[in-house]
Amino acid sequence: MLTYAKPLARLVGELEKLPGIGPKSAQRMAFYLLRIPQAEAARLAEAILEVKEKIGFCEECFNFTDQKLCEICSDPRRNPETICVIAEPRDLIAMEKTHEFKGLYHVLQGVISPQEGIMPDMLRIKELLPRLARNNVHEVIIATNPTVEGEATAFYMARLLKPLGLTVTRIAHGLPAGGDLDYADQATLISALTWRREM
Repeated sequence: MLTYAKPLARLVGELEKLPGIGPKSAQRMAFYLLRIPQAEAARLAEAILEVKEKIGFCEECFNFTDQKLCEICSDPRRNPETICVIAEPRDLIAMEKTHEFKGLYHVLQGVISPQEGIMPDMLRIKELLPRLARNNVHEVIIATNPTVEGEATAFYMARLLKPLGLTVTRIAHGLPAGGDLDYADQATLISALTWRREM
């Protein structure tokens, strides 16, 4: 049986841990990395280390940033009276590509999923409440994926926020059930945002 040299086996094993990467893809990537020049491999390794060292959470919305506040939270042109609640930073990027939403975001850093042991107190929900009062927020748009976990999170948020007298809306389901925001095209996201409904 053919086996890898130990350093190569270790690299393949580490690459397999990446989301969406199976054994064949990990092997292909490892062999590609073996073929590139040493300097290119070093730049890749440095970029990974730099991200781990310098990227943290925005103190306001919990998006990824290398500053105290992310670019969106520090932009005075954004409307602080509307906050869009999303599950992950990649969802923020998907929403921003539409160029339609001019408010602020709040990143939960996940969704409620009892099967995976993720409960509401493990998300960035409690940090949202002071922001609502501080920014005199009138509308909260809940833009979680239309999955079972995304819907559970949306309903939990709506039950929490409605008694505060806020308008709580949910993006329309122009998205397919079980789909992910980061895979949706811009037209679908614009439609979902435009036709959001109150919860």
